[in-house]
Amino acid sequence: MTEPTRTEEDNLGEVVLPKDCLWGIHTQRAIENFPISGIPLNHFPEFIKALAWVKLAAASANMKLGTLAPEKFNWIKLACSEIIEGQHHDAFRVDMIQGGAGTSTNMNANEVITNVALIRMGHQPGDYTLLHPNDDVNRSQSTNDIYPTAMRLTMVAKCASFRDAQLRLAKALQERAEAFADVHKIGRTQLQDAVPMTLGQEFAGFAATIVEDVDIIERLSQLLLEVNLGGTAIGTRVNAPEGYAELAVAELAAICGLETKLATDLIEASSDTGAYVTFSSTLKRVAVKMSKICNDLRLLASGPRSGINEIRLPPVQAGSSIMPGKVNPVIREMVNQVAFQVIGNDLTVTMAAEAGQLQLNAFEPIIVLNVLQSMRILMQAMDTLAVRCIAGIEANLEQCEGALENSLVLVTHLVPHIGYNKASKVAKYALNTNTSIVEAAVALGFGTAKEIQVMLTG
Repeated sequence: MTEPTRTEEDNLGEVVLPKDCLWGIHTQRAIENFPISGIPLNHFPEFIKALAWVKLAAASANMKLGTLAPEKFNWIKLACSEIIEGQHHDAFRVDMIQGGAGTSTNMNANEVITNVALIRMGHQPGDYTLLHPNDDVNRSQSTNDIYPTAMRLTMVAKCASFRDAQLRLAKALQERAEAFADVHKIGRTQLQDAVPMTLGQEFAGFAATIVEDVDIIERLSQLLLEVNLGGTAIGTRVNAPEGYAELAVAELAAICGLETKLATDLIEASSDTGAYVTFSSTLKRVAVKMSKICNDLRLLASGPRSGINEIRLPPVQAGSSIMPGKVNPVIREMVNQVAFQVIGNDLTVTMAAEAGQLQLNAFEPIIVLNVLQSMRILMQAMDTLAVRCIAGIEANLEQCEGALENSLVLVTHLVPHIGYNKASKVAKYALNTNTSIVEAAVALGFGTAKEIQVMLTG
């Protein structure tokens, strides 16, 4: 049996759609034009929610200014509220990578909101004589202010979850730091033995480097709260009534609970993507730090018998299809790869921001995709690292302290007592004769065994 259809028309011609689908002709053309990434808008429900926030704020401002009938506003509000609650997201089908500076996304939202409202009114989808996607839902708006405003809100709204993931990872690292506070070991520089430290100090350093980025992310997210809503096409406020921009931004803040503010220069704000560049680069910073920590963990756990082997990582899966008993640091390797992806995403954001021309940046779709992807995979990586790796790390006490006792790093403590040159001779003698620092210092006549021991520990 043939599926019932409806036909919609635009200035390019007619398109046949499934009769009851919630999207319209513009969305359908975009679905056909952009079969690119396989990642539709509904892959990021938080972005759809932000679009509905913005549409509701715009409708509310229009209603209060008398340019949208209260009855139409009520139906738009009902549809937006359902979308905000998580309904109808499957109708947001446009690919995240699209041409047109996000116009396809904006029209997908306009059409879904309109058709949901029409159904609630008791009418058929596509009956735009009663409520129109452009004339009513998109009134006083342009993709060029709606889309970036929704982008910014999505990123800011995700910052709370991102911060929580950072803090969970830092907490896991700090717990290990406290557990390892009395485990003495060798500190290394350039992969060479350097000076003594504790394993607890090493892990406390890992925790501190994660924590310091929490405040940085929070501060930078404030840059994204400055929006160009009401600037319409290029920031000149064309087709928007007097006072609309100020009122729409105030309505938006009340709806989403975020302290949005109107940009000082709407023309500048309509083309500038500098805040995305800064925010993305900070996500890269977080990724690089996490990757470095995982590099260190892999080194510290290397072996188990022929490497450094100062810590034991929890085994989570078999490491080889040919070598029995081998266990690989798979969680750490996963984090490394997440970092590589985030670094690549940041380069994409940078190139897209640079490529903007005149009064608009047409490449915001790839910016939002990459920033949201970076945030998502970083959060998942942080939680996986904390739970499936950090929490189960054990110290190899015998290896840590045995290596320390057998090393030359204690010679640094002699420098304040006998000077750098004499301490260097002690280190060289101990290495060449395979003796301890104490034995070497005594043999070179720099003191008795008791005196040298006091220098090393006092």
